[in-house]
Amino acid sequence: MLTIDLRSDTVTKPSQNMREVMYKAPVGDDVLNEDPSIHQLQEFAASLFGMEDALFCSSGTQTNQIAIACHTRPGDDVICSSLSHIYLYEGGGIALNSGCSVSMVEGNNGKLTASMVQQLIQPDDIHKPRTTLVSLEDTVNKGGGTCYELSDIKEIHALCKQKNLALHCDGARLFNAILAKNHDPKEYASYFDSISICLSKGLGAPVGSLLLGKKAFIQEAKRKRKVFGGGMRQAGIIAAGALYALEHNRARLQEDHIRAKEIETLLQKMPWCKTVVPVETNIVIWQLSTDIHSSTAVAKLKESNIHCFPFGEDKIRFVTHLDYTHQHHQRLLDVLPTILL
Repeated sequence: MLTIDLRSDTVTKPSQNMREVMYKAPVGDDVLNEDPSIHQLQEFAASLFGMEDALFCSSGTQTNQIAIACHTRPGDDVICSSLSHIYLYEGGGIALNSGCSVSMVEGNNGKLTASMVQQLIQPDDIHKPRTTLVSLEDTVNKGGGTCYELSDIKEIHALCKQKNLALHCDGARLFNAILAKNHDPKEYASYFDSISICLSKGLGAPVGSLLLGKKAFIQEAKRKRKVFGGGMRQAGIIAAGALYALEHNRARLQEDHIRAKEIETLLQKMPWCKTVVPVETNIVIWQLSTDIHSSTAVAKLKESNIHCFPFGEDKIRFVTHLDYTHQHHQRLLDVLPTILL
């Protein structure tokens, strides 16, 4: 029976062409700044977004945590959504790595507005921490893959400039957002002091994320990466796969979006589905209308070789991706209506 894996877009495997590029990649000691494949990846990504420089790291958690550490001092306060990855899924790293507190509001499916940010900025009071950083997530994982409008980012950017706050983007699935909203990457990046982009999700690279920013910021980020144990040696092998993903797999994300939208349409017809978070990209979060726990429903779906994750007590998440093919999709559309939850 065909296995349908919708747990995450992190489950993708390198294609044969990507493997060949990785096998042939020239390498060097990156801690000594001597890996040509890493240089090529960083230069390509920085150019793509019109940023001065980039830093290759092992994960999006690492790039986010490095950025937070660079933008803040211990005792500062970070503004983000209560649904954000940096708060929920990075091991308490804001407190552990940077010694910062957090001010949060859920936002609109995890998206903040300038007025929300304004209300979260700490007053100039010795009893309060200093607000120094605002972090936006695009797309918002817990918000069902929803994306920011550029107009909202512009307003937040203007407020941050007025209040002398740094603005960071956790762009774990940023290319999904750029494609869905038809953003120009250079214009998008112009509103942020730093951007983290993940290459091992929808783009299909096996490992790695990039942190983008000004040269001085990236130089400081290198110091933080070293402190966090993130210095790499002949990592050009994985950087070559990441570069291949950037060069070849951005446009095909549209296929994932189309399939996710078709899954949304089908789920809305299922008696055991109460609601579906409106689908914009490749994430489908849906709520059960029955009394069974989401983990029980996930186990039931697994019996039909449909693999997914619970997303709370009554919600389930599907994520479409590079290795979720037309064959997988047709099988899912055929099987879902036959399942009783």
